[in-house]
Amino acid sequence: MNTLAVVLERPEHLVLSRLDLDEATEDDVVVDIEWSGISTGTERLLWSGRMPAFPGMGYPLVPGYESVGRVRDAGSRSGARVGDRVFVPGSKCFGEVRGLFGGAASTVVLPGTRALAFDAGLGEEGVLLALAATAYHVGSGDPLRQPDLIVGHGVLGRMLARLAVLAGAAPVVWETDPQRRAGAVGYAVLDPTDDPRRNYTSICDVSGDSAILDALVGRLAPGGEIVLAGFYDERMSFAFAPAFMREARLRIAAQWLPQDLVEVKQLIESGRLMLSGLITHRADPTEADHAYRTAFGDPACLKMVLDWRSCR
Repeated sequence: MNTLAVVLERPEHLVLSRLDLDEATEDDVVVDIEWSGISTGTERLLWSGRMPAFPGMGYPLVPGYESVGRVRDAGSRSGARVGDRVFVPGSKCFGEVRGLFGGAASTVVLPGTRALAFDAGLGEEGVLLALAATAYHVGSGDPLRQPDLIVGHGVLGRMLARLAVLAGAAPVVWETDPQRRAGAVGYAVLDPTDDPRRNYTSICDVSGDSAILDALVGRLAPGGEIVLAGFYDERMSFAFAPAFMREARLRIAAQWLPQDLVEVKQLIESGRLMLSGLITHRADPTEADHAYRTAFGDPACLKMVLDWRSCR
């Protein structure tokens, strides 16, 4: 069994290749991918070669952790059903080619416990489940943990704002790019220079700007918290005295947990959390190189999706 896959052979050199797949076990499912999203955070760092070192890092690799597809085969111990539409958070099934994160392929093999079945009517918007879970992980639906300032109005920033509004908060979002200030529902989007406020109790940064901490400390209320929910490729630092004066707190929001994914799936399927307006660009996998460059370089591109349905 083999698959077509996006392969990042080295930084900024991406090809579409046919790879052999590992043999599926009775615990696994074989999923024919329909759509996969391109992450402008972690995948941009993999593409540029700026991803900090961590276990499993290296090239060549298959990127992608925002995939949706149909179960073609299900092992007897997989807990899945043939025909289910599932969310795939990546896979490691390409032999010597690394799966980081391994979802950008026409067919994948993964443990059935990692494939989350969801309402088939959601379609391509299912690729947004990972970002929704990442945003949910910041506050876990608790009204008292929602940010009142969000830095960045990309897909993750919009998801954070929508969840905060859903929890009863009224966040402000900072966005420096005028093209990205549209699309707010229930919250305000401002250029930081137009915002005089300096008493935010919870600031969540999703900008990925490694040099932003001093600016954020200056906007905190005493005892306020800064939550880092982006991914940062450089060492971060801050001036101690201003942070000391405010008794500032710093929290890192790590990767979403399985329960976060379940929670946001329920919010989406119930119609409470809307995903409309977040997918702006689509491409065929044969145009993958251009699609990745567009996703990383065009400010008008919020979310690029590859459509695998004609590639088998």
